[in-house]
Amino acid sequence: MSSALNPTDFVDFKLKNIRKLTHNTSRFTFDLKEGQNLGLDITSCVVTKFVGEDGKPVIRPYTPTSDADHTGSFDFVIKRYEGPISKYPLAANQHESVNLIAGGSGITPMIQIVSSLLKNKTDKTKIHLIYANVSPQDIILKDELDAYAKAHPDRFKVTYVVDKPTEGWNGPTGYVTAELIKKSIPDIGKGNSKVFVCGPPPMMKTVSGAKGPNFTQGDVGGALKELGLTNDQVFKY
Repeated sequence: MSSALNPTDFVDFKLKNIRKLTHNTSRFTFDLKEGQNLGLDITSCVVTKFVGEDGKPVIRPYTPTSDADHTGSFDFVIKRYEGPISKYPLAANQHESVNLIAGGSGITPMIQIVSSLLKNKTDKTKIHLIYANVSPQDIILKDELDAYAKAHPDRFKVTYVVDKPTEGWNGPTGYVTAELIKKSIPDIGKGNSKVFVCGPPPMMKTVSGAKGPNFTQGDVGGALKELGLTNDQVFKY
């Protein structure tokens, strides 16, 4: 199996399909040559470059939502939001539990974590995802997340949170607070566990504290600090 990426130069890929997921988010599928995959570690990102009509290159980092070892194609879920370049070498059974807190398009690295851990039959990691959005219509990849929860009820649980609920919504509403986190994940921070956070800057600030200069992790703040978590228990995208 060979990697389709070049660590020192950009590589051209053919756009195969665009599928609209929500009113402002789409899944872009790109072709790979036979026998190729991206060859990335879990939750790694790909730095992309696109040249627009004005001739100016636009460079953005994206985390693939397809499995790291998937061949034939790869996917990006893209929203008009620029995220940081981050990397955490997560391995099977590395932690007893992995707790994920995402907002909006911050779900992309979390999807890869969930997919990679759940498809490994030797992995026993418990996963809980808190996923916040403005409204139910903004929830990205909900069908896939619900399917994972149904297929792995003993290992994966997802809690959806919306700020502007529609009629019939029966989940939590408002913002991700220390109280909501504790209610959803009572044992957060206990034992050999890790918390991953990814979302818009205002959410990051209130949940985990902002990242440090030059995309460093910075100190834990916000709701997670209030709950007693330490720097080594939290990873910020």
